[in-house]
Amino acid sequence: MNKAKQPVSFRSRRELYHADTCDPLVAAARRGDLGLAAFGRGTYPGARLSPRSLPELCSVGVWDARADQPWGLGWHRNEGIELTYLAAGHLNFAVDRDSFKLEPGDFTITRPWQKHRVGNPNVTASRLIWVILDVGVRRPNQAWRWPAWMLLEPSLLRPMTVKLRHNERPVWKADRNLARCFEELAASCSQPFSPTHCTRVKLLLNGLWIALAGLLTTRRMKLDESLSSAERTVRLFLEELRARSDEPWTLAAMAEQCGIGRSSFSEYCRQQTNCTPIEYLTRCRLEHACQLLGSEPARSITDIALACGFQTSQYFATVFARKFGRSPRVWRGDRNCG
Repeated sequence: MNKAKQPVSFRSRRELYHADTCDPLVAAARRGDLGLAAFGRGTYPGARLSPRSLPELCSVGVWDARADQPWGLGWHRNEGIELTYLAAGHLNFAVDRDSFKLEPGDFTITRPWQKHRVGNPNVTASRLIWVILDVGVRRPNQAWRWPAWMLLEPSLLRPMTVKLRHNERPVWKADRNLARCFEELAASCSQPFSPTHCTRVKLLLNGLWIALAGLLTTRRMKLDESLSSAERTVRLFLEELRARSDEPWTLAAMAEQCGIGRSSFSEYCRQQTNCTPIEYLTRCRLEHACQLLGSEPARSITDIALACGFQTSQYFATVFARKFGRSPRVWRGDRNCG
């Protein structure tokens, strides 16, 4: 099963993303633990898609595991919107804070900002079909850009886009039409990817999205415009900032990351944290520093300062003492004595 050596990288303004590698899945296929047929780019598994062939298609494939597996796909995000369909078996699936037990006939929808995993922790016997399509978004407030080869009429495409943006329910039950489209795509993955076959895959993908648009028109959905708001984008960014506080953030960079102006970003940040953006960033860095000071007693103060995003150990010590009334060294000693 061919794969690129490095993960697919994709940027949203200043942010660098890396696609899921699917390494456990590929290793299982190489061991013969399951059947796998796919087309993909980057580190997605399967036969390589050429740059000019359906460029927005990241991955399409199917796995067929006839027995429980000793692996799972841990928490990850994708650069595109991902659809999966469980054709057989049962499968544990989680999105953000919600967990699900997928049953045959269930399909899932996840967006690039939705962290998800498959297996808990391992994958059970199952047959799963998936499609990942890049629609040009990384954050909820960005406008979706569908591929030029998408044949759906605006009267279908616009309302489907609204429903996918304003409702993030991740698990649905497929109808017969959608299930058939997934199965036809799965069958196409076992054939060589020639120009003729590329045309067939394009038609099948269009059929899949047409079926999804039709299904969504028949399902009652509660739409929430705030899901695609700038305020929510800022909230998601601030949640991630704790794990990325070591990066050289400025107010302008944080605002640009969210696709809004500095004044609006500062206002949303104050509403949600009661701090200015720089104050909140410093708070995140100090929390990280306290964690490292306690968990790595042999690590130098300078190393910890740099690891937490402070430019110098002197500035770190000044900010730390201002917050806690003690230097980092004294704080660490008092904690160890206690």
